[in-house]
Parts: sequence; C-alpha cells; structure tokens
Amino acid sequence: MTDRVTIDIQDHVALVTMNRHDKMNALDPDQIDAIIAAGQEVSATKGVRAVVLTGGPKAFCAGLDMASMANIAQDAQGDGLMPRTHGIANKFQATAMVWAECPVPVIAAINGHTLGGGFQIALGPDIRIAAPDARFSVMELKWGIVPDMGGLHLARRLMRGDILRRLTYTAETFGAEQALHWGVVTEITDDPLARAMELATAIAGKSPDAIRAAKRLISETEQTSPADTLLAESRIQQELIGTANQMEAVMAGLQKRAPNFTD
Repeated sequence: MTDRVTIDIQDHVALVTMNRHDKMNALDPDQIDAIIAAGQEVSATKGVRAVVLTGGPKAFCAGLDMASMANIAQDAQGDGLMPRTHGIANKFQATAMVWAECPVPVIAAINGHTLGGGFQIALGPDIRIAAPDARFSVMELKWGIVPDMGGLHLARRLMRGDILRRLTYTAETFGAEQALHWGVVTEITDDPLARAMELATAIAGKSPDAIRAAKRLISETEQTSPADTLLAESRIQQELIGTANQMEAVMAGLQKRAPNFTD
C-alpha cells in the first residue's frame, strides 16, 4: 500500500480513505492501483466485518486525472482493455468492482464531487451515504467516451433504465437530493462519515458468517429468476444453520447479552 489510500481497522470495521486530496482523489494509474490494492487487502483481512470507503471533504473522487489521459489512452490501444486481469473485469473495472465483490458490506461516505470514474467507484459499495453538497455525474460522454469502469453494470442495480440513459447521454451534474430520488444514494446527512461508521459498527456486531452470507445471497440474486433466487436462499441458509456463530447469535439473543463471535 502507498499513502494514496489509507486503511484503518478498528473493532472489525475497516475505514478506507482515498488520500489524494490535493487532486480531489482524481484517478491516475497509481491511484487506480492503490484503490484496487486497498479493496483486495480489506477483503482478505481476517476479522473485517464491514468497510467504510470515503474520500476527502471536497471530493469523494473527481474522476479521471486528465493529465493521465494520454497514458490511459495508450493502455487502451489494440486489445488493451479486453484482457480480464481481475476475475471478470479489467484493471479499470476492478477499481469499482472490487467493492461490489468484497465479501463483507461496504458503505461509501460521500462528500463533494463524485464524477465520472469516481461516480462508478461509488456504485460498487452496498450503501451510499451522501452529504447535502455532494455532486454526481456520469461524465464520460463529455470526453467522447463511455462509462467503462463497471458503472453500467452496477448502476442497473439502483436506477431505472431511462434515468441511467439520460444521465449517461447528457453527462449532466446532479445533486444529492436528486440522487436520493433516483436511488443512487441511500441517505443524505450532514456528516456522511460519522453515519457510515455508525452503520458499519452496527453491521460488525452481527455474526460474521451471516454478514458474508447475506451479502453473497443479495449479490447472487439481484438479477436471477424467482426459482434461482429461492434455491439460493435455501442453499445459503442451509450452510449457516447450526454453525457455531449462528448458535452463538441465538444464545446471545436469548440470554440478552452481547454475542461473542469468531471470525
């Protein structure tokens, strides 16, 4: 890890902070690598039960660092974007997908500019908490390109197709209230980081097995048929019932005490 992205883990919650504040967390190759590395690290760290992803006071992430456009364009020449280097994704897509694929819930705490690639990264987490001043845009068409960091796949989980088309075609900027109305953000609050940490702490108090299973179940069934969804519910529930952490959750509830889970 570099100082481009910092990780602080306390009480089973990982706080991941994009730390290129002088550039509003704009995405150059090093920043992209650091974000992916942070996502991979917290995903693999034993004991992490929830993640909060945030940026700075003026920007969650302002999108592509235009000074890096030439380097990124060179990477895209020929089949440069086609190899699947990170599971089903290429490197650029992994910047957002690493949060969707994280095995535990991820909450984005959003202030200020969340534009282009930054907007797509914000779509990866499970929950988005935005400040009233947050500003969003699917900005790629302004530069003659299309969203290519997993945003179209991730956005379909949240918003209607006509809204997604409008925002993509126009590259317009919209505020937090409109984002809430369209389903892009979960809630608006004056202190997104404090609220995100509050939610993450509540999640981290649940059985780590159930937390991971719930995220896997929701992710697997977002676009599956009713039959496949019901089958997935049964399969994942069968894996949980009778395990040590599941029994501890029951006993703690019956005995009215804090549970003592094992990771």
